[in-house]
Amino acid sequence: MTEVREPHTVAVVGAGAAGTLTAVQLCETATRRRTPLELVLIDPAPEAGRGTAYATRDPRHRLNVPAGGMSCYPDEPDHFTRWLCRHGEPAVTGADFATRYRFGAYLADTLAQAVVRAQGTVRVRRLRTRAESCAGTPDGRVDLRLADGGHLTADSAVLATGPAAPSATWAPPALRAAARFVAAPWTIGALDGPLADTADVLLVGTGLTAVDLALTLDRPGRTMHALSRSGLLPQPHALTPAGPMSPPEDLDDISLGRLRRSVYRHISRSVRTHGDWRPALDSLRPHTARLWHSLTPEDRAEFLAREGTLWNTHRHRMAPATAEWVSRARTARRLGVHTGTVTDAVEHDGSLVVTLSNGRTLHVGWVIDCTGPGRHLDDPLWGSLFASGAAVAGPLGMGVATRDGRLLDAEGRAERPLFTLGAPRRGELWETTAIPEIRVQAAALAGQLLAPPTRRQRPSRRPVDGHGLALSTHAEAAAAYRSGLNRVLKVRTGAEDAFARAVALDPGFALGHAALALLGHECGAAVDVPRALAEAQRSARERADERERSFVDVITRRVHDDAGDEALVRHLDAHPADALALAAAVPTIAFSGVTDLDGDQALTLVERTSPAYDGHWFHTSLLAFLRQEQGRLHEAGELAHRALALEPSSGHAVHALAHVHYESGAHEAGRDWLDAWVSGQGRGAVHRAHFSWHIALHELALDDPAAVRRRWFAQLAPGRVVTGVRALVDSGSLLWRARLSDSWRGELPAADVLDTVARDVLERPATAFTALHAAVALAAAGDLPALHRLRDHAAGADEVQREVIAPLCEAFAALVEERFHEAAHGLDALLPVLRRVGGSAAQREVVEETLLYALVAAGRCDAARRLLDIRLDRKEAPRDRRLRAGLPA
Repeated sequence: MTEVREPHTVAVVGAGAAGTLTAVQLCETATRRRTPLELVLIDPAPEAGRGTAYATRDPRHRLNVPAGGMSCYPDEPDHFTRWLCRHGEPAVTGADFATRYRFGAYLADTLAQAVVRAQGTVRVRRLRTRAESCAGTPDGRVDLRLADGGHLTADSAVLATGPAAPSATWAPPALRAAARFVAAPWTIGALDGPLADTADVLLVGTGLTAVDLALTLDRPGRTMHALSRSGLLPQPHALTPAGPMSPPEDLDDISLGRLRRSVYRHISRSVRTHGDWRPALDSLRPHTARLWHSLTPEDRAEFLAREGTLWNTHRHRMAPATAEWVSRARTARRLGVHTGTVTDAVEHDGSLVVTLSNGRTLHVGWVIDCTGPGRHLDDPLWGSLFASGAAVAGPLGMGVATRDGRLLDAEGRAERPLFTLGAPRRGELWETTAIPEIRVQAAALAGQLLAPPTRRQRPSRRPVDGHGLALSTHAEAAAAYRSGLNRVLKVRTGAEDAFARAVALDPGFALGHAALALLGHECGAAVDVPRALAEAQRSARERADERERSFVDVITRRVHDDAGDEALVRHLDAHPADALALAAAVPTIAFSGVTDLDGDQALTLVERTSPAYDGHWFHTSLLAFLRQEQGRLHEAGELAHRALALEPSSGHAVHALAHVHYESGAHEAGRDWLDAWVSGQGRGAVHRAHFSWHIALHELALDDPAAVRRRWFAQLAPGRVVTGVRALVDSGSLLWRARLSDSWRGELPAADVLDTVARDVLERPATAFTALHAAVALAAAGDLPALHRLRDHAAGADEVQREVIAPLCEAFAALVEERFHEAAHGLDALLPVLRRVGGSAAQREVVEETLLYALVAAGRCDAARRLLDIRLDRKEAPRDRRLRAGLPA
C-alpha cells in the first residue's frame, strides 16, 4: 500500500520582498525534495513582491544596490540581470541600478515562475487580508486570526512583515496633530497634498527615504529642506567600482575599540590601494552579522550611539544618478540640508512655521516624516505575540529575539514553529534589511522548514546509467537520463529533451540539471545555463553521491572557466566510466574538449579509461577520432568501422571516418560514403550540418564549385536549415573557404550567417573555438567594427583567447583592409599555436587557407607555392593543384 504524505502547511505573513523570497525558496525546495507543501500567502496588497519598497512607480526611484547584487537566489547572482535582459533591457549589466518598480515586477514574476514549476507538489493560496494575532495549538501548530474574521491553522508560520512602522515620536504634539504633517509618506494618497501645490517642504530625515521623496516632490518654485540630527546624506556609489578587497584578518573575538581601529586601518589601506573607501566597507559585508554578534550589549549600544549613523550613510548608498541629482539640487538651492531637530510647529495661514533646535525657523507647506522604520514592532500581530510571551524584543529593543530565525519566547525557548527574517532580526544581526541578506535567510528557512525526511536505511539498489554508475533519482527519471546520455554519445537529436524530461520527473536530480547546463554551454542548446547550473548545485548539496557532486563541480568550473579542465581530468581519474564526462573531455564533434590537452594527452586520457568500457562502441569511436588526429589514418579507419558494426548510428565513429577520408585525400570515396550515411542513419544526427560540411569539404577539394553551392543551399544555408553556433562553425567557414579558393562566384551570403547567430556569441564568445569561427564569419562579412569588438573581448578573456584569438582578429582585420603583408605575417605566426583553440585539424585548416590567400594577394608567390606543396604532400586535392598551377613564376 502506497503511503500518502500529508502536505506540510506553511503560512507566510507578508508578501513583500521578504515574504516573496521565502515563498520562492519554499516552492523550489519542496519541488526539489518532492515534499508536498501547502503554502499560504497572507497580505492585503494587490500584488506579491512589491511591499512598500518596490511599489513606487516613480522611475527616478532606483535601487541602492547594483543589479548584480539583487538576484532572488544567493547562488545565482546574475538572475536579476538576465531577467532584465529578457524583459526589454538587453544592454543592462550587473553594475547598473534598476528602478524599484522594475525590481518589484521581477520579484512577482520570479514567484509566479516558481509556483508554475512547483505544480503537483506545492499548492499555493493567497489570502488578501492581514493576520492580527497568533496562538499555539495543542498539537504544536499555530493558529492565525485574520482581519476578515477567518483563521488559519498551519504547521509553521513565517512572519515576513518587513520593517516596523515609523512612530513619529520625534515630532512635537502640535506637529503630529497638524493636517499638513505626513506621517506615512508611502501609503496610497499620502503625497496627494504635497504633489498638488508648490509650497516648500520639510523632510525630517536625510536618509534614502528622504532622497527618494525629494526626487518625487522636486518642482520649479519649491525649496525642499532635509533635516536630521547628523545632517548627513547617504554616500554615493562609485561610477566605476574598484576591484574587490579581502577583509582584515584580525576580526575574531575583539572589543569594539580594537574593531574600530582595525576597520579604520582597513579603510586607509583601501584608499591607498584603490583610491576609494568603498571596497573596504563592502569587504566587511559577509562578516557583519558575526562581528555584531561578537560584541557585548554595551559595545553594541556604544556603536549605535557613536558610529551608527556614519555606518548607515556609508553602507547604504545612493545610485550614481540619484547622487548627481542631489548635487545639482543642492547647488541650485532647491534642496537644503540642516542639522538639528524639530522643537516646535505652529499652523499659520495654511502653512507650518517650524522651529529647529539650531534656532532657525522654516515656513513650509508640508512636513514629511522620512525618519525611516521604527525600532519596535507594534502592529496587532506582533502585539499579540509580545503580550502572550510567544515573542520578546530583540537586543537593544530592536526587532524580535530569534535563534536562526526562530522566535524565542519569554523563557528564551524556541518551541513554537514561528519564524521571521529580514528587518525583525535587526537586533540579532544588525545588517538584515537588504536583499543580499534576506535571500540567504529565506533559503535557510526553506531548508529548515522542509528538512528532508530521515531514512532508517539506504535503499539497497539505485538505478544506474548505461555504464553501471548509480544515479540518485528514481527509476523513471533515470530512464529519461539514460536516453539523453545515449543520444549524446551517439551525437543524435533529442538529448536536451530527454534530460529536461528527467528533471521534470525529478526536479532534485542533480545530474540531469548538470547535463542540461553542459549542453547549453557547449552545444548552444536552448537551456538557461545559469539556472540549470544553480539547480544542479542545489540538488547536489541535498541528494547526490560523491561522483555526482564531483561531476556538478566539474560542469560549474567549466562554465565559469575556473580550472574546469583540470577538475574534469581529476574526475575521470576517479570515475573513468563516466561517459558524459569523457565525452566532454575529448575534443570532438559534440564538445570542445579539454583545451589544455594536446592530441597525445587526450589519447592518453582515453586509453587510461579503456578498462572501464571493455570495447564499448562509444569508447572505440573516440579512440578512432584521436588516432586520425595523430595521423594514424589506417588504424583510425579500422576502429571506426569496428564501432559502426556495433552501433551504425555512432556519430563519433562516422565523424572519425569522415576525417580519415579527408586527411588521406580519398575525396570521392569519402563524399559518396558520407552522403549515403547522411541520407540514411544520419537523419537523426544532432550535428547533421557538420557531416554535410564534411561532404562539402570533399567537393571543395575536388574543385567542384557547383556541387559546393548546391550543398550549401540544400544542407548548410543558415536560417532555413542551420542555425546558431552550428551555422557559424560550418556554414560560415565553408563560405569563407570557398571564397578564398575562388570557388564561389558572386556575392557571398555571409550576412545570412551573422543574422542567425546571437550578437553575444559573435562578439563575446565563451570559448576560443567559437571565437575562431566568429572571426572567420566577421571577416567574410567585412564587419571591421565587430572584429575589433571581438578582439577586445578576447583580450580580456581566458588565456587562449588572449594569446590566439586577439592576434587572429588583428590579422583578419588587416586582410579585410587589404593590408596583406601584415595579415600574412600575423597568420603565419599563429599556425604553430592554433591547436590550442580546440576542434579538429580540418576545422583549423581555415586559418592556413586564409594565410595562403594573403600570401598570394601580397605577391609572395614563392611562399604560397611552398605552402601548397606542404598541403599536397599531406593529401591530394585537385583544387590545390589548380591553385598551384595558377601561381605566376
